[in-house]
Amino acid sequence: MAKLYPSLLSADFLQLQKELKALEDAGVDGVHFDVMDGQFVPNISIGLPILEAVRKGTNLPIDVHLMIEEPEKYVELFAAQGADMISVHVEATPHIHRVIQQIKKTNVKAGVVINPGTSVNTIMPVLKMVDYVLVMTVNPGFGGQTFIQDSISKLDELVKIKKALNLSFEIEVDGGINDETVATVIEHGATMLVAGSYFFKQKDYKQVTQTLKG
Repeated sequence: MAKLYPSLLSADFLQLQKELKALEDAGVDGVHFDVMDGQFVPNISIGLPILEAVRKGTNLPIDVHLMIEEPEKYVELFAAQGADMISVHVEATPHIHRVIQQIKKTNVKAGVVINPGTSVNTIMPVLKMVDYVLVMTVNPGFGGQTFIQDSISKLDELVKIKKALNLSFEIEVDGGINDETVATVIEHGATMLVAGSYFFKQKDYKQVTQTLKG
């Protein structure tokens, strides 16, 4: 059974405490926290003050996804404000090995992210270091996009590498995850699911959680 991390970017921020409680009651495995800087991606989202509030509002694990330039400048700050997991894009820094080391030193789980146009080969140097790989199945920046089918081949490639090298990293997918795409990504090796607009459009969080986790 895959783990589910609803993306808070699609939640009702006027009712954030209620949303967090509803997510806990629904049985999700954690929450996904999207950070965008308007530089690496064409959007600006939430940051440290909101993370601090979320950390106070829930005991659920918080999966922080840094879609920002120079993530090495901010890793320690997000860890200090309550992140349990931090992932960074290989495209956002020339020093991905160093950034993964930084994350590890803060005693939170470390993830590396690849965009739809980025090959798995670019992250080979850090696969032995990371706790999870996040495969973007849409172009990052905005919710509600259509799942990119070509992303499936990356999941297959990562599964093969895991087996060949006897590694234990989890495979996370983010973008266009709904009741129609979820079975395919799980079948092809995804163990962690991020769902945003589709999840929060549902009235019954418990039911949609069961639908997506299988």
